[in-house]
Amino acid sequence: MDFRLTPEQQMVRDMARDFVDKEVMPHAREWEEKGEIPRSVTDEMADLGFMGAPTPVEYGGAGMDYVSFMLLIEEIARGSSSLRTTMSVHISLAQSHLLKWASEEQKQKWVVPLARGVKHGAWALTEPNAGSDAANQQTTARKEGDHYILNGAKRFISDGGVADYVIVFARLPGTQKYDGICSFLMEKGTPGFSVPKTETKTKLGLRASPTADLAFDDCKIPADHLIGKEGDGWNQAMYVLNQGRLGVAAGAVGLARAAFEAAVKYSKERKTFGRQIGAWQLIKEMIAESAVDIDAARFLVLRAAQQKDLGEDNTLAVSMAKLFGAQMAQRVTDRAIQIHGGYGFSGDFEVERYFRDARILGLYEGTNEIQKIIISDRILGPLEKK
Repeated sequence: MDFRLTPEQQMVRDMARDFVDKEVMPHAREWEEKGEIPRSVTDEMADLGFMGAPTPVEYGGAGMDYVSFMLLIEEIARGSSSLRTTMSVHISLAQSHLLKWASEEQKQKWVVPLARGVKHGAWALTEPNAGSDAANQQTTARKEGDHYILNGAKRFISDGGVADYVIVFARLPGTQKYDGICSFLMEKGTPGFSVPKTETKTKLGLRASPTADLAFDDCKIPADHLIGKEGDGWNQAMYVLNQGRLGVAAGAVGLARAAFEAAVKYSKERKTFGRQIGAWQLIKEMIAESAVDIDAARFLVLRAAQQKDLGEDNTLAVSMAKLFGAQMAQRVTDRAIQIHGGYGFSGDFEVERYFRDARILGLYEGTNEIQKIIISDRILGPLEKK
């Protein structure tokens, strides 16, 4: 890759690569089988500055630029998509939300322990009837004195059952659609807050990343846990999702790289009809197409990250990176399975896990279809409506 990385960016990439080779890849299968990632792993990542990578130093982070952060995410995803999910939710959703919208007092209270890895964060927008139609929030927040009373449920919340802090979206009574949506910080152990269901090993992929249903039953939280202003929740969610999508796109590159590297290795080792399978023309075609796919996806990610670093609106670039990355990862992991033949399907090799993990990339933090709408709307601009 010749994106002209700075020495500092190369250092971040190399440090992350070394960490993944030594501390992640040898254990990723075990984590998937157990359905959890040991806290000791994220503690070690915190020691390296990874758990607050792009967060400013004054709030406990490492102050990385976004190009460095995306290179870091790519490497983490190469080792474990489940671990990448935990990292992305913790930083790109929870921390970025608070950094943009929280008060200075809230940042000092909540962002600092998150960035240092002392506390873990999650982000709860999705509901049983509010996925792509995210404005259809049914969870309510009723203000009573110096508290808010939350009632409702959330679904498919990554790390929602294990996080110390969960940012929860809820609607003020009597409001509809985009109006009246608010966000709150919910602390683990708050009375009325429960986790009725957690999925790990029963999911198609990301089996070491716990996906939770959350429930709020007259859940009473202090009024100063409101993030920003009442009714700002929709704008907050759209801003934060754009940050999260870029991390998903970088994760797609890392996951595809893992599958590609495994396919290249197997193509050199496996022999059929007296030849290494990599010598056969159709295998060469799959290797070539995957190499182009991965590099194209990486450049889309780094372009969007560079725009972020320059303070530019990167919404279009992010949606392009996420759409292409999600589709690319499915193509590359599918080719890796094909190159491995029956061994790829059997699970004797890691490509089976990569294939399963790739499927979620086109679903969460905005489906492929939602990205197409964002991209086309940005290109076409306002159109007449009859």
